[in-house]
Amino acid sequence: MENTSFALTQIFEPIRDDLTKVDEEFARHVESRVALIPQIGKYIQASGGKRVRPAVLLMASRLCGYTGDRAVLYAAVVEFIHSATLVHDDIIDDAELRRGRLAVHSRWGNDVTVLLGDYLYIKSMALALTHDELAIIRLLCDVTLRMIEGELYQLTKNGDPDITEDEHFEIIRRKTAYLFSGCAKIGGMLAGQPEDRIEALGAYGFNLGMAFQVVDDLLDLTGSVESLGKPVGSDLREGKITLPVIALMNSGDTAGQALVRAIVSERELQPERWQVLSGLLNRYKTIDYAYDRAVGFVQEAKSHLSVFPPSAERDGLMALPDYVLQRDR
Repeated sequence: MENTSFALTQIFEPIRDDLTKVDEEFARHVESRVALIPQIGKYIQASGGKRVRPAVLLMASRLCGYTGDRAVLYAAVVEFIHSATLVHDDIIDDAELRRGRLAVHSRWGNDVTVLLGDYLYIKSMALALTHDELAIIRLLCDVTLRMIEGELYQLTKNGDPDITEDEHFEIIRRKTAYLFSGCAKIGGMLAGQPEDRIEALGAYGFNLGMAFQVVDDLLDLTGSVESLGKPVGSDLREGKITLPVIALMNSGDTAGQALVRAIVSERELQPERWQVLSGLLNRYKTIDYAYDRAVGFVQEAKSHLSVFPPSAERDGLMALPDYVLQRDR
């Protein structure tokens, strides 16, 4: 677990310079006469995100032989969309911290943060429109709409201890997987790849995104405050029922079900409750169950790369799902 950041550095090595350009592009386009916008933009950039989504786009475009400058531009667009989602999500979740620092709304307030998220969304589309790539713009709009639908759907299920596994996966698909899928597809679209290869990339990204979110949910229950940058069990406190907890609710353990209902309704997870809950999650092996589902998504993701010839970029994309499984933050 300790060397996951080093592993990510290795995976991203072929696109390191391009990722730096993406950061520069983001900073350049967040400039504004309204000083608050670049100030918050720099704060978001400095928060230590892994840039996995832009990296998928850059690696996929290189895998397909694209060498132009539009990959960097669209990778920056994706980072704008992702950043907009994060700042809005933190308001909705009333999350005080993001990656160990105050969330944007905790520091600047909800009113400023809502408008900043709107600004980032519109800026992403304005940036995408600088090139006449209508199919890519359509894809980005579709992905963004699905993400917002996912957030709305999650709100309708928030605090519902009887949410089903299928309903939970539908939220993950919309909130996370479709953006990963879009990133990979854009790489193939820029290179003018045939439809079957673009779809293969999309399936790779989709399954990578599913694995990424399942592991994210797992880390909320198995990670440490230091590595997560937020309290352990935050999802449950916020009323979000994730896969390990859904599996516990399906175990038939009435005491466990009652405990989850109490935590969700009271939005409280005291240390003694956490200890009991952890014991139940271990007893029914629901952490293992969720991890196995993530492994399945990872294997599925990698299988879709077989249509591409061996290359450093394919190796990087093959290694990324394994990184997702072993990450600790």
